Amino acid sequence: MPCTHLLCFNTETMRLLKLVFVHMFLILAISCENDEGDTQSSGINRNENQNSTNIYPEASRLEMPRLKGEMSVLLVYKTNDKYDPDGINFSVEWDKKKKSQRWTCYQMTKTSNMQYANRYEGNPQYPFDPNLPQGSYYANDMIYSSGFDHGHICPSNDRRYSSQTNYQTFYLTNMQPQYSVFNGSAKGMQEKSLWLRMENFFHDDIVKNSMKTGDTLYVCRGGTIDNNSQILKRINNQLIVPKYFFSAALLKNSTGYHAFAFWFEHTGTPVENLKLGDYVVNIQELEELTGIDFFCNLPDDIEKREESRDHETIKKLWGLTKK
Repeated sequence: MPCTHLLCFNTETMRLLKLVFVHMFLILAISCENDEGDTQSSGINRNENQNSTNIYPEASRLEMPRLKGEMSVLLVYKTNDKYDPDGINFSVEWDKKKKSQRWTCYQMTKTSNMQYANRYEGNPQYPFDPNLPQGSYYANDMIYSSGFDHGHICPSNDRRYSSQTNYQTFYLTNMQPQYSVFNGSAKGMQEKSLWLRMENFFHDDIVKNSMKTGDTLYVCRGGTIDNNSQILKRINNQLIVPKYFFSAALLKNSTGYHAFAFWFEHTGTPVENLKLGDYVVNIQELEELTGIDFFCNLPDDIEKREESRDHETIKKLWGLTKK
């Protein structure tokens, strides 16, 4: 039976529509393939473990480890100085239940390393942080007369840019109990002190003598408070004395990113023939030792590469082969 004009028109229309749909599908397929290729070639980096900034906007900074949360709060110390674009001096993760800091982190640059102010000498020498949530610290400073020093985690010497920046480093929230020999305050023991030698290495060898204007060193330091096996003792059965201390560093300069860490056992015995290179670990090892995810705000590919550097490469890169 011969077809009507209407039927023939519909058949022809369907044929044309089919060709159009096929053509559109091919265009979309090619477009998706190109999009995927562009993403890979453009260097866009994923970051699956970065900090959320919903509560703490400062948590996105590169010196920040991944925040533990739970009973911990982030304390961010700011000043009116201009050496940091965000006005941040340093930051502390404070465990309200343990009434102890987990770490202190901060940035070091040529500018922040300048020393225009004297070391704070006041009364009290180690003030309570006025911003600490009520009930989050002990009523008294138990480090006094305990046989331990007030061990700075962000050193006073790294924050002499102004009186305000230096004063904040003396808050008890930036302190951990440390043996005098370990801390470096014991008379005649400076060369045998692990913590002081480490601090001087970063302040002098790295920032003062090696870094250029525009370079940034991201630092995170602390003592172990989370596991009982990594706690040396408790002062008055309360205040934690860490059994180990650590110092993690990430340098950003014209050649990219470079990271490593130190891991020290906290003892009251001076170290003879001290070589800092003997205490080097990579970031991956430090994360396994502490349970802390360091430099989590780096893109994942950079973080993975820098976390797993071998010890000899680290020592050569940072001048620790003989130091």
